Amino acid sequence: MHSPAADEASENVFPPELAELAAAYGVATHYENSEQVEVQVEAEVVVAVLAQFDVDAATPEAIAAALAVVRGNRRSTALPPTLVVPQGQERALGRGATVELEDGTTREVGATLPADLPLGWHHVVTAEQRVTLAVVPARLPDVPPAWGWMLQLYALHSDDSWGMGDFGDLRTVAARSAAELDAGVLLVNPVQAFSPAHPVERSPYSPSSRRFANPIYLRVTDTEAFARADEDTRARVLALAPAEGGELIDYDAVWTAKRDALELLRPHHPHPVELDDDLRDFATFGALAEVHGADWRGWPEALRDPSSSEVARAREELAARVEFHGWLQQLCHEQLGDVRRAAREAGMPVGVVHDLPVGVHPGGADTWARRDVFAANVRVGAPPDTFNQLGQDWNLPPWRPDRLAEAGYAPFRDVVRGVLQYADGIRVDHIAGLWRLWWIPPGEPAGRGTYVHYDAEAMVGVLALEAHRAGAVVVGEDLGTVEDTVTETMQARGMLSSAVLWFQRDWDAPGQPFVRPARWAPEAMASISTHDLPTVSGWLEAEHVRVRAGLGLLDRPAAEEYADAAAERAALLDLLEREGIPGGDLVVALHTLLASAASRLVLTSPADVTGQRRQPNLPGTTDQYPNWRIPLPVTVDGLFADPRVHAAVAPLKAARPLP
Repeated sequence: MHSPAADEASENVFPPELAELAAAYGVATHYENSEQVEVQVEAEVVVAVLAQFDVDAATPEAIAAALAVVRGNRRSTALPPTLVVPQGQERALGRGATVELEDGTTREVGATLPADLPLGWHHVVTAEQRVTLAVVPARLPDVPPAWGWMLQLYALHSDDSWGMGDFGDLRTVAARSAAELDAGVLLVNPVQAFSPAHPVERSPYSPSSRRFANPIYLRVTDTEAFARADEDTRARVLALAPAEGGELIDYDAVWTAKRDALELLRPHHPHPVELDDDLRDFATFGALAEVHGADWRGWPEALRDPSSSEVARAREELAARVEFHGWLQQLCHEQLGDVRRAAREAGMPVGVVHDLPVGVHPGGADTWARRDVFAANVRVGAPPDTFNQLGQDWNLPPWRPDRLAEAGYAPFRDVVRGVLQYADGIRVDHIAGLWRLWWIPPGEPAGRGTYVHYDAEAMVGVLALEAHRAGAVVVGEDLGTVEDTVTETMQARGMLSSAVLWFQRDWDAPGQPFVRPARWAPEAMASISTHDLPTVSGWLEAEHVRVRAGLGLLDRPAAEEYADAAAERAALLDLLEREGIPGGDLVVALHTLLASAASRLVLTSPADVTGQRRQPNLPGTTDQYPNWRIPLPVTVDGLFADPRVHAAVAPLKAARPLP
């Protein structure tokens, strides 16, 4: 990739006109890397990213023309397409205006938005414009202290689930965890929708849609249709259940069995399925994916546009399948509602927190239905750092920040609502993405990209408003290289940051000792590990080194990795000694350490308390490692009967009992 504009850049000088143009679109021309060293972005990378905004910056003449438009917009007195204002603050408009409130009433406000406007989605109307106004809470309520589980739902299994964990297992864990273990919160891996075609996408962090749920987690036998079915139909349904006890989860077998069973049951569901426009589009995508494959980019050209006459014709021809996929979403909504209700009735003070992935599959339902707000040819990832020297490519298309604002942030609002309709909280994966995302231009490797900035005030405000309306808590995953403003803003707005024992180190001190949990951030959700890191037993036994060495993923000799792992283990044992915690059973000792954290929420995982060595996901791998396919070594019943579990969570119960 090359452009004449890039020729103007010397090694240390960036063309000022291109820099001005990039700044207008939030495209970074430099950034600070993980070692706090400033990195200059290559001019041709900036040009390629600007092209994703439909801005031609390939020549000096094109840059001048684009800048003329930008400067003209700056001189304009027009209001921005969306206003996001914290409740209790005034906002100058510079002209007389009327506010159309969400409840249908109107207020004349003059040239200034008053501080007493109610929370909600409104509109500001002037003589020239009608723009979206979101009045958002300045701060969310404090989160009550609690301990709980980080669950990989697919890894659960019971006598009633078919080959992988399901919503029925989740409901059981919610109720029994509160009743028997005093747990107050459950964090669940993303359960957003996949494309209903083989091979089934295994990663919960690459969903087809973030607005709808994944029917692979349905418990077929908990549906009203199964209850109403005749004995012969029930027997046929039960005969479809896949064999239990496989070493790895077979997503394709599970989905085939559940799809076939639900097709048998559909005639026994007595109620019609209501399809609003969004659900109709999603269900249409599902019907088309069954015929043409999971990725719409490979469909016949006429079917790639959801508004085309060909799609309308196909929707009529596939009406039964469209209705079927709509019904599956209705079932998901019912069963997820049952999970939430079980947690509340059992007395959980926080409840069920669902995980929101950072993006969607580039060929999935969301990019098909709402492609206008996506930068479809860009992949999101991360710049090079110490652990990933080539950078990371997550193969997720980002939203265009300009199109989000033009759409009144409705696409983001709808994603948050889609999760919170059945949740007591939301964990936002890579929450720094509300501030900026690493965009990788077409044809470039992961490390050759740049950051694109979003309106964080608007994004955080929308998140806070929807959480407030749902009575939900917000947790942001802010691990890794994250600007200080991200964590500071979250905590100021009543949102919890993330604290993970493995990363709680005094990086400036000799030997990088672990930080005492009493010094961890109070406004945080704390844990020993995460799904992308070694389990407790795996870390203690250097399993993560052994696995990566065996797969050829180390960039230095294995002996050095083992030596570092041993040094980290010694540093952790030193912390236990300093805290006066006996180190006989290190799993129990580490949970005792976690229980002493200053953080409001402390979470552990079934994999950690049952001694599982293999971590759920090994970043940097695809088929080399069984990511997202490893079942727990115990059943749901076995989890609650296991003495190791009771011993490990005992200090957590004692430190944060149910109210």
